[in-house]
Amino acid sequence: MRIVIAGGHGRIALRLERLLAARGDEVSGVIRRPEQAGDLLAAGAEPVVCDLESATVGDVARHLEGADAAVFAAGAGQGSGAERKDTVDRGAATLFADAAEAAGVRRFLVVSSMGADREPPEGTDPVFAAYLRAKGAADADVRSRSGLDWTILRPGRLTDGPGTGLVALAEATGRGDVTRDDVAAVLAALLDEPGTAGRTLELIGGDMPVTEAVAKAAGA
Repeated sequence: MRIVIAGGHGRIALRLERLLAARGDEVSGVIRRPEQAGDLLAAGAEPVVCDLESATVGDVARHLEGADAAVFAAGAGQGSGAERKDTVDRGAATLFADAAEAAGVRRFLVVSSMGADREPPEGTDPVFAAYLRAKGAADADVRSRSGLDWTILRPGRLTDGPGTGLVALAEATGRGDVTRDDVAAVLAALLDEPGTAGRTLELIGGDMPVTEAVAKAAGA
């Protein structure tokens, strides 16, 4: 497959790029800064410099032409304010979905966040609340699109420890931690499982091997 990943320099995206390249897929990662290109090349991905906060749908669609799938894994990141949570976590996701439809790329994965489906609790940090609202709005936009075979993945609290290969994946899992390694492995498996299209799935560490968890989610 040829797969294009938005947010190609992110910690999940770089892991996913390594996995996909190792199994023989052609991977492109969309990045904002040219100096990030070396890390993508080391991961086996083709760097594509394109700022999703200022690009047009046509700009992005050109990079998606001929792709079999698109993965939105971009985010404003730590240290960014509420405004950029909206322009990146919501606005860039919507733009990427528009571009995928324009380029005829149906398979579309979104890395979202647990808690994005409800109003943040009272007392939530305002910037984190803005992040959750932006993710929720982006998810709702993607779910409304009949032109995409979308799957939305909502991981729990992300950690950088080594992946276990064992997860819990379901519409509702409860709160929990999950390694970025395991998130990347689940995304790679989701790309191979069209039966998960139209599903919004939560992900935490668990006791089921990734491929089995994805197959079970597809059949649920």
